[in-house]
Amino acid sequence: MEGVIHNLNTWWHHLEKNPQRTGWFCGVSLAIIAGICFLLALGSTPLVDETEPLFAEAARQMTVTGDWITPYFNQETRFDKPPLIYWLMAIAYNLIGVNEWAVRLPSALSAISLMVLVFITLRRCGLARPKNAQPEALNSRTSQRQLWLSPWIASALCALNIQTIAWARTGVSDMLLSGCMGGAMLCFFCGYTAPQEASERRILPNGWYIAFYTLLALAVLAKGPVGIVLPGLTIIPFLLYVGQFRTVWRESKPLLGALWFALLTVPWYVLVILDNGQDYIDSFFGYHNVERFTQVVNEHSAPWFFYFLVVLVGFLPWSVYLPWAIARLRFWQPQLWRQQPRTAHLGIFALAWFTSIFVFFTIAVTKLPSYVLPLLPAAAILVALLWSDLLTRESPSDQKPWGMWWTGGINGLFLLALGIACWRIPQFMGFDPAAPNWDQVVDQTPFPEIGAVIWCLGAGAIALCLILSRYRHWILLINLVVFTSFLLFSALPLLDVAVGQRQNALKELSLEASQVIQPEEQMMMIGFWKPSIVFYSHIPTLFFSHTPIALKHWREEADQIEPEDSLLLISYPNSVEQLNLQPQDYEMLAEKGAYQLFRFSPRVLLERNP
Repeated sequence: MEGVIHNLNTWWHHLEKNPQRTGWFCGVSLAIIAGICFLLALGSTPLVDETEPLFAEAARQMTVTGDWITPYFNQETRFDKPPLIYWLMAIAYNLIGVNEWAVRLPSALSAISLMVLVFITLRRCGLARPKNAQPEALNSRTSQRQLWLSPWIASALCALNIQTIAWARTGVSDMLLSGCMGGAMLCFFCGYTAPQEASERRILPNGWYIAFYTLLALAVLAKGPVGIVLPGLTIIPFLLYVGQFRTVWRESKPLLGALWFALLTVPWYVLVILDNGQDYIDSFFGYHNVERFTQVVNEHSAPWFFYFLVVLVGFLPWSVYLPWAIARLRFWQPQLWRQQPRTAHLGIFALAWFTSIFVFFTIAVTKLPSYVLPLLPAAAILVALLWSDLLTRESPSDQKPWGMWWTGGINGLFLLALGIACWRIPQFMGFDPAAPNWDQVVDQTPFPEIGAVIWCLGAGAIALCLILSRYRHWILLINLVVFTSFLLFSALPLLDVAVGQRQNALKELSLEASQVIQPEEQMMMIGFWKPSIVFYSHIPTLFFSHTPIALKHWREEADQIEPEDSLLLISYPNSVEQLNLQPQDYEMLAEKGAYQLFRFSPRVLLERNP
């Protein structure tokens, strides 16, 4: 092991003496991480019901109808989200076809763009301590090392966490919001730390501020008012804390920024309201914004401590270092921070970013794990600054082994717990009527055991580093290697098997339906809500939660039913029994997994159920 450590140290010193090679190493290694986390096998699994196909089909409808203002799903307006995610998916459809890759590509590119902006920002001002940002210390060996370590670690941590990977590989708007909002925050800070000579005499703000206003507008087009509310709740308290509010107000030209912001956002909102009137206002602004904050929507309630658990689990293993990373900032000493140059303020800015989003959604009544996704870049920055500081301390008096013992020990215990949980994944999966045997199929694969071994080896390696105290700084590298190995050799293959078991049959049956459907024939589903059928079949579908509701609908339509009319039904095998249909009343066209495709006459249906 001594030889390995010596070789790695020699290699690192060689990189330090060659900044160009250091840049290439950072770029290539982060590109590999991004490729594994966000692009590898991105389109290998079908869309996952229920949310992902809603976005995918609404975007497809834009390409079919040419209406890029009002989103539609299944012939009904869909006002849940603004249009940016639909526009990007529709553009991807035109470029690479209507497929899973195109649906998920905007989310993946948002995550990659965020990684790049994190690297650029910390390469400019990722100094771990205020003393390193002083003019006389900028060219020191410690400062120069930190300006490579901080951006590399922060970018890697931005990618290598459970929540970011999950949402970056899902075709919904959450990762797009996080990318736009996080990019806006980072551009603001770059503008804040840029040279401000004669800024008051400039007509326009510097380019970073213009990028900030642009990304704010895109965030609002991605998710709505929250795209500007959360940055405002971060930036205003931060500027007041560091005593820079009035100065930055003059520098950033907010009135011009507001005009540019309005030019980008207002036209679509005006057009969609003109097309849909009060229905849009009530649905989007009322239900999907105000009510989600003040009331429980769709039964998404949770206790007040919900997001503590979400951040702890979703940002593992790095979340165990967050308390230490926050405490080391000494945020209770504002006067100390007001005396520092702006380039030293990144840690405090990241803390304001993390806290504002965490508190905002903790107060909100409706709670979902994805809501705190936009605070993860701030968490990555906080932990990266901590590790950059730990890895560049040269004086023994600067070392604080107790902090590493505590956090490293908790880190190792969490990896051990993850290993045990991974080994027992089949038992945690539960029953799903759409894939009744998926736990058995997963149990027959080696992937849970591979994941368990990887996590347990990581826990053992961390324990060894803590015992051999001079190697404890290698804990960061161990975590990076373990997480990447788990993702590559266990998580992604396991996801492919589990999602395939749940969705492949439905995708195949939907494609079959698109081939056998007759002109004017309708399709319906009873007992479950699977919007992926609409996306894959391109057939408008009637969804009924229960058989009596379906029968009531057809009784109301009885006067309009012609003798030659027929229906397609995708459902479970017992559905025809619940409809009181006899074998001679229907034709079974296909069977895939837990689903069957039937054809029958609505007139016969009503005769059997008068």
